[in-house]
Amino acid sequence: MPRANSQGHDERLTLAALRILGADALLPAALSPEQPVDEAGLALMDRSLLAHTPSATAPATALWSHWAMDRAVRRLRSPSPTTCAPEPDTQWLHGTSWQMLTHQLAVLSALAVPGAACGVSHLAASRPVDVARGFVRAVRRRDWLQAAGAGRWLTLLDGVPPSLGLDTGLEFVAQMGAPDARVALQVQAARMLRPGAAQ
Repeated sequence: MPRANSQGHDERLTLAALRILGADALLPAALSPEQPVDEAGLALMDRSLLAHTPSATAPATALWSHWAMDRAVRRLRSPSPTTCAPEPDTQWLHGTSWQMLTHQLAVLSALAVPGAACGVSHLAASRPVDVARGFVRAVRRRDWLQAAGAGRWLTLLDGVPPSLGLDTGLEFVAQMGAPDARVALQVQAARMLRPGAAQ
């Protein structure tokens, strides 16, 4: 959970960093519901959302990332929120190639959280084999960040081919992509999302 700057320093850099990390800034709290909600941290997220609201003409991934961050804040404040911002459009993902689907899902990996279905997750759930193909392709291309993001989605999808060897694949991605903190984040999130994982 992000912490407010008690010294009153310029927080613009913090707000920008939170917007880049997006909903994943709240992932530890989202996966550990027994932890008390840090209202100061949520207020900081609110300010980041306000300061970096995308325009209506922004790329779809930016709109979805912003929506995911807003939803994460709302869910922590109320596990059963009565109001939620309308979802962005998913038409841009319909009928896309498996390569492009995997790329876009990796960009939107912060949406891959349990019990938080949305338009993007429904599309991912309808194409588990394509996402698995994308994971393998990313590994072969040594695109560790895309592989880690796709692997995170695969931990939540039904119908993933057992022959994929996802756990072994994620370990390999973690080892090869170790210098990149973003890869480490995605792989650790994937591990925590696996059924039966200790949280």
